[in-house]
Formats: sequence, structure tokens, C-alpha cells
Amino acid sequence: MSEGDLDKKALLDELKIDRSETVDSGRPIKWFVAVAVVAGFAVLSIVYGLPFLEGERLAVKTVMARAVTMTSQSTSVLEATGYVVARRIATVSSKTTGKVVEVMIEEGMVVAADELLATLDDSIPRARFELSKSQLAAAKARIAELDVSIRQAELDLERTQNLAERELASQADLDRASLTVEGLLAAKTSSESEIAVAERAMAIQSQELSDMEIRAPFAGVVIAKAAQPGEMISPISAGGGFTRTGICTIVDMDSLEVEVDVNERYINRVFEKQPVTVNLNAYPDDDIAAEVIAIIPTADRNKATVRVRIGFLERSARILPDMGVKVSFQDTGTAAAPAAAGPAGVIVPRASVSPDGGKNYVWVVADDLLERRVVDGRSESGGFRVTEGLERGERVIASLDGLDTAELHGTPVTVTN
Repeated sequence: MSEGDLDKKALLDELKIDRSETVDSGRPIKWFVAVAVVAGFAVLSIVYGLPFLEGERLAVKTVMARAVTMTSQSTSVLEATGYVVARRIATVSSKTTGKVVEVMIEEGMVVAADELLATLDDSIPRARFELSKSQLAAAKARIAELDVSIRQAELDLERTQNLAERELASQADLDRASLTVEGLLAAKTSSESEIAVAERAMAIQSQELSDMEIRAPFAGVVIAKAAQPGEMISPISAGGGFTRTGICTIVDMDSLEVEVDVNERYINRVFEKQPVTVNLNAYPDDDIAAEVIAIIPTADRNKATVRVRIGFLERSARILPDMGVKVSFQDTGTAAAPAAAGPAGVIVPRASVSPDGGKNYVWVVADDLLERRVVDGRSESGGFRVTEGLERGERVIASLDGLDTAELHGTPVTVTN
């Protein structure tokens, strides 16, 4: 091989890539990807909370542990159906016809007594009120002017009297000065009456101006909003259906009760203060203690029924107007017997309790986690009566059917009802 060929081979060897050396240029990219993944999980845990890292939650239905009442120990003597009604309900309107300027309420809002609900256009009543103020100010100014005139007339009368005593003024001059004073005093009395009239007119205009603000007649919850800004409102129907007759409807939730129609053949089984168990159609698993308020002393000849009013002994946010209910009138043995103390404990469905090793357990939902709780009690006709280990108002799993109870403690849950 010649020397020129050797030089060409050396040059070609320099141009070859050495595959034996490893390039570590990808390591920074891998670190960047790892940091991005960790940061993404951190952001998701902040936005959605730690349960995001815990996996899928267990969906369960729960029931509330309710108090044991005397009615749960009694025997039902009569069953009936009815509805929840409000004894205190009002459609709030204005005293006069006017245009709605602003509405401050929405359905479901809780309002206090005398709280502002809406305002009407008050331009004309305000102008009348300012006119009354001006008329009152003018009447008071007239009084001040008359006071000055009366003072001047009294001075003139005094001078005339002095002149008349010295026979320098005639009796006619004296009479004229005296009548001038009396006339001014009469004018002042008339002006004072005008001031009283102006004050009363101003009070009326102030009331009309105040009536442009529609306020809640009592504390309650808004269940219907009937008017919007720009619409006309009137206390009576007017305008061919284009004028509203109310701003909203308010219900006093503390006045809710049950009305049922009892067949007149069985009305002798009902008496005042009689214990009653109320069961809402929307919550068939929960009974609510109640009692008879009154029996309306008249019958419906068309239906042959007598209306009975029933009051709740327990209040609940789940009780809403016009809900359908089933009621059970209980037999306590005597209508006049004083109310005895209710039995201790709370009632839960029998399906919520599982026996294990001679003990009874329930699963309580606390802070969206299941807590296994040992309870003491016994099974009764109305469910399982828990005497120890569970408080009224706590929520437990309604039914344990199909659940692996060995793995429930500490499980994150989502309540579906």
C-alpha cells in the first residue's frame, strides 16, 4: 500500500463515529418529567383534597338515628294520609300600584321580620313629600311673620291708649288699634291650624313614601318569587293580566303542621293531645313524633270526613309544605294521661346492625369516613333500639347487604341520599 493510500485511510478513520461511548444527554429530560408528574399530583391533591389520592370512594345510603318516642311503644288505632301545610303563609304585595325597581330576594332565601324585599318607583310620592315639607315650612314662616305684626299692633294699641287717656286720640282710633291686634291673633290661630294640617299631610306622604319599600311581615323562607324589576305590581288584579299582584310568597317553617281528613266513622278514635307518628312519603324510613292539635268541629258532607290538625314535636329541615304524609294515631290508654318521659335510646333500621362475636355493630359516617361502632340494644317492632353507643342525629349505613363489613372501617364514602 502506498503512502497516499495510508493518508486517505487515516482521514476516513477520523470521520467515523465511536458507538462505544454512551451519551447521557437524556438524563435532564427524565428529571424534568419526574418533577412535572409530582407537581401535577400535588396540584390535584390541593384542588380535590387528599381523597383524590385515596382512590374511588364507596357510595352508601344512610339513615339518621332518631329518638325513641312513646308512640313507638304504642299501638296504632287509626291510619290516615294527609299533607304538610303552613299555618303562617303570605303572598307579600304593595299597598298601592307601582313599578318594581329592585327585588332583593330569591326562592329558598331565609328572610327576617321587616327585612326589605323589594322597592317600587318612589318619584311621585317623594315629590309629594317634598311639597308637604315646603308647605309646612311656609306655614311656620307665616307664623313668624304674624308674630312680628302682632308685636307691632300691640305697641300701636299701647300708644293709642296713652293718647286716649290724655284725650289726644279718639275712641275710634282706640277701637281700631284693639281690633287690629285681635285680627292678627285670630290669623295666628288659623296659621297654627294650617301647620297642624301640613304636619299631618306630611306624615301621610311620608307613609306613602315608606310604602314604596316592601318588607317581610314575618320571618320565614321565600318559596316563590312573582315579580321582576320593571314590572307593575298592584294589591288588586288590574291591567288585563300584565300587572302582578305580589312580590313573593313567604312561609314560616315553624308553623308547619299536618292536616288529614279522617272518615267520620272513626273520628271517635281521635282526641286532642293524642300521640301521632308521622311518616313523610319522601323519607319512608324515618318516623317523626307528633300530636293532635285540634279536631275541626265540622264535617265535609261530600267526603264524609272530619279534618284533623297535627303538630310536629320535632322540627326538621326535610319537612316542606305540601309534602304527602302517612300518619298513625296511637292508643295511649287514656286521653287525659300526662305525657311520660320517653324511653332511652335511638332507633335505627335492623339492616343497619350486624352481629359479630356476641356484639352488635353499626357503621357511622363521620367526616366522610366510616367508623365501626359497638352498640348495645335490642330488636323491636320499629327497628333496632340502640341504648348505648349511638347518639340521636348521627347517620349510619342504612343497609349492610352486599357489603364486606370486614373492610369498612376507615373507608372514605360518598352519601348518595
